[in-house]
Amino acid sequence: MLFGRSSEPAVPATPAAPSFEDQLPTLREFLREYNRIAEVCFNDCINDFTGRTTTGSENSCVNICLEKFLKVTQRISQRFQEQQMLTNENQVVAGKAKGLFQ
Repeated sequence: MLFGRSSEPAVPATPAAPSFEDQLPTLREFLREYNRIAEVCFNDCINDFTGRTTTGSENSCVNICLEKFLKVTQRISQRFQEQQMLTNENQVVAGKAKGLFQ
């Protein structure tokens, strides 16, 4: 303590951000999914290789393909969360029946 002041910071330290090595598996999974959906939509929608640009119908097809993928992914995530919540609730009920929880 110097002249009535503390040497400690007034603001609590923020937790350290995850390192790149910690985030690498998540990044790999994201890139894997990105590449997979790009390949699926490309193979399903792009079929005219005579020009440098995509046609309007190809653009529309890709947009619909991506939108469907995102909606399905969101719905699967919601259902997974619901199932996890039910599983957790069932474990709590079973734990209470065994006297593990008050």
